[in-house]
Amino acid sequence: MEDVLDLYHQPYDPICPLVCFDETSKQLLADSRPPLPERPGRLARFDYEYVRHGVCNLFLFFAPLRAWRHVKVTEQRTAIDWAYCMRQLVDEFFPDARKIRVVMDNLNTHNPAKLYEAFPAEEARRLIMKLEFHYTPVHASWLNMAEIEFSALTKQCLKRRIPDAQTLEREVTAWCNQRNQRNTTVDWRFTSEDARIKLRKLYPSIHD
Repeated sequence: MEDVLDLYHQPYDPICPLVCFDETSKQLLADSRPPLPERPGRLARFDYEYVRHGVCNLFLFFAPLRAWRHVKVTEQRTAIDWAYCMRQLVDEFFPDARKIRVVMDNLNTHNPAKLYEAFPAEEARRLIMKLEFHYTPVHASWLNMAEIEFSALTKQCLKRRIPDAQTLEREVTAWCNQRNQRNTTVDWRFTSEDARIKLRKLYPSIHD
């Protein structure tokens, strides 16, 4: 926990950028009947029935000190999908970085060994040498600032019916672009010192 908290309070370093990474799913739902548009004195009305169109996965990259985020829509979230996200992070989003410090949940798919399952050994090793992983503790995913971004995404964009992956990708791209243009970020204030006081029950006790 303190490893992640200390990382959040380090100054911005373009050579070693900090990126928070997380993933979630979104059920694709279409209206069974066309909604009735709003009119004076009456809100728009939607039928309670809907049509299921499956589920999509969303991978979110968030660099808080750059006020930048990107959401990638995929059909699934396997270890191979994660590996391709890491390669995109290295080669497309931060090609000039010497080392990218990645904060993410401690899931079994978030394992450097998975890079060797997705790519030849030489390529996997190249990516590993550019990545520095920092895992949040079990049951402490709230330490990942990407979860805050997902919360904003859900409230501002996803809390409605979205019928297909194409619409979902278009909507989340527009959301990312708007927040990036506004330089929206997270003002993280919780420190290791705060944790030692407020979460002291989680620390091991030292007895004589």
